[in-house]
Amino acid sequence: MSGVSKSPWIMHYDATSCNGCDIEVLACLTPLYDVERFGVINTGNPKHADILLITGSVNEQSKDVVKQLYDQMTEPKVVCAIGICACNGGVFKDCYNVLGGVDKVIPVDVYVPGCAARPEAIIDGVVKSLAILEEKSKNVKTYKEA
Repeated sequence: MSGVSKSPWIMHYDATSCNGCDIEVLACLTPLYDVERFGVINTGNPKHADILLITGSVNEQSKDVVKQLYDQMTEPKVVCAIGICACNGGVFKDCYNVLGGVDKVIPVDVYVPGCAARPEAIIDGVVKSLAILEEKSKNVKTYKEA
């Protein structure tokens, strides 16, 4: 992570999930899985977050919130869709108010399938997100370079 100058911060948002994936995301923070060993820090503020972990499909009520969270994050930023609902709408994709996966509203960099996604798969998605964040940080100009 030579291109990243600080510990990457992740933010988790539940768009409209059944909470199965949310429980697995929280399990990643426990000492058993300890996702923080990769240098990431959990935050609740999108202005501090580098990686957005999002669970659940996007519907008419949550789409504006998802857009706002994404827009409040500073560059470089990475979006990781956790669970099949976030990837493509899952079992709810044919519901009248479900737009589909997160990529219908914001760009997604990493997809982690599963119902519910296993903690090992989520951690793998976070590690892939870290690699993408490092690559994106090389492309963002700093104030010194500008």
